[in-house]
Amino acid sequence: MSDPVTTGPHTTGPHTTGPDTTGSVMAGSRTTDSAMADIERDLLIVGAGPVGLYAAYYAGFRGLSAAVVDSLPEIGGQVTAMYPEKPIYDVAGFPAVKGRDLVAGLLEQARRFAPAFVLGQRAQTLEKDAAGVFTVTTDAGTRIRCRAVVISGGIGTFTPRPLPAGEGWLGRGLSYFVPSLEAHAGQDVVVVGGGDSACDWALSLEPIARSVTLVHRRAAFRAHEHSVARLRASAVEMITEAQVTAVHGDRTVESVEITGPGGRMTRPAQAVIAALGFTANLGPIRQWGLEVVGNRYLAVDTTMATSVPGVFAAGDITDYRGKVRLISVGFGEAATAVNNAAVLINPEEQLFPGHSTDSVPAVA
Repeated sequence: MSDPVTTGPHTTGPHTTGPDTTGSVMAGSRTTDSAMADIERDLLIVGAGPVGLYAAYYAGFRGLSAAVVDSLPEIGGQVTAMYPEKPIYDVAGFPAVKGRDLVAGLLEQARRFAPAFVLGQRAQTLEKDAAGVFTVTTDAGTRIRCRAVVISGGIGTFTPRPLPAGEGWLGRGLSYFVPSLEAHAGQDVVVVGGGDSACDWALSLEPIARSVTLVHRRAAFRAHEHSVARLRASAVEMITEAQVTAVHGDRTVESVEITGPGGRMTRPAQAVIAALGFTANLGPIRQWGLEVVGNRYLAVDTTMATSVPGVFAAGDITDYRGKVRLISVGFGEAATAVNNAAVLINPEEQLFPGHSTDSVPAVA
C-alpha cells in the first residue's frame, strides 16, 4: 500500500506516491494531480491535526487502511498553523514538547501504516449507499470511498481575523502565523494582539529578532498573567491602547504607523504578525445531517459515534457531558472512535484489540 499525498488545485507540481511523500508533507512540499483516481480505504479521517494523525496510526494498528483529508495544505492543523514553536506541557510523556515536534512524531508513528493524505482540499459532501459505503467528495473533486468516517476537525475551518491596515500586505511581510521563528532572525518585528498567541510569539521572537514591538488595542491582556509578566520584564516594547493604522514599504513591509492616546508614532518593521484571533466554522459538515451543539460542536455518545451511523468524531470538535478539550483527551477519543469503527466495519472483530505490547501489528 502506498501513501499518496495530493493537494488542492491552487498548488503546483507532479503528484507523487510512496513513503517519501509523507515525509514531504512535513517539509511543506506541495503536490497535485487534478486527475487523481478515486481513493478507497476502510476509514476516512477528516482533519490532519494531532488527533487525526493519531487516529491514522490507530487505524493501522487495527488493520484498517485509512485516508486523511484536510483543508490546510500541511498536516498538523491548528498546531502547525498557529503555534508550531510553542511548547506544549500537557501531553503525557513529555515534560514539554514543541508543536512542530509533536506533529513530526505523530506523523512518524502513523506513516508506518501508509495512510493516504489529501491536503489542501475540504471535505464537501457525504453520501451513503445501500451497502453502507460512504463517499466523501472534496471541493477539488476527489472522491474517497470508505466504510466509516472519523471527524477530528478540531474547531472546523478557521480563518484569521484580518488586520485592516494590512490589506494588500499578506505575504509581503504581513503574516497571521509564525511557521518558523528563525525566519525572523535579525528583523524588526511588530506583533499585533493581546491574546496568548501574540504574547507567546513576542516572547519567542525576542531573543532572535533585532527588536520586537507588541501593539494591543486595550490596556488589559487576554493572555495568561504569567506571560504578560514575562513580557513586561523582557526587552519587548509594549504599546497598549493603540492600533497599527498604516503599513509602509516598497515591495515589502518597512515600517508601521501606530496610533494611540499619545498620537501617532512610527516603528521600523520587516515583519508584522497579526495575532488577532480567528473565526471558526464547521463548513460543509453542517450539511451532513449530524447533530450540532452550540453551533460549533458535534454531539457524540460514549463510543464517539455521532447521530449518523458510521460517522464518529474525536477531539475538540466533539461535545458530551463533562467534555474537556485537551490534546491528550483527544488521543483517547481517537482510539475509542477507531476501535468502534473497526467493529462496525467487521463485526467479527473485538472491540478491545489488546495492548500494543502484546503483539507487533503487521505493517501495511
